[in-house]
Amino acid sequence: MLFDFQDVLINQSEYKKKEVKQPMAWRVEVDEEKCEGCEECVNVCPSGVLELQNEKAVVVNEEECLGCESCIEVCPTGAITVTEV
Repeated sequence: MLFDFQDVLINQSEYKKKEVKQPMAWRVEVDEEKCEGCEECVNVCPSGVLELQNEKAVVVNEEECLGCESCIEVCPTGAITVTEV
């Protein structure tokens, strides 16, 4: 099979133009008024994004968030939001 090298070059240049997606980043917020300090979110987070301080969940390692939303699922008061940025 013969290749048309002009077509190959055009296809390669189009490939190089495609945008490379950056890794996703997440904003994690805890509503202090809603948080009861049950520590469920702290215990379920696989990345250690949250910790308990003064009986409230606090975001301490946001850059490590995977966006899995496990913290949202276990929070009985709906105090946590995770949004893609």
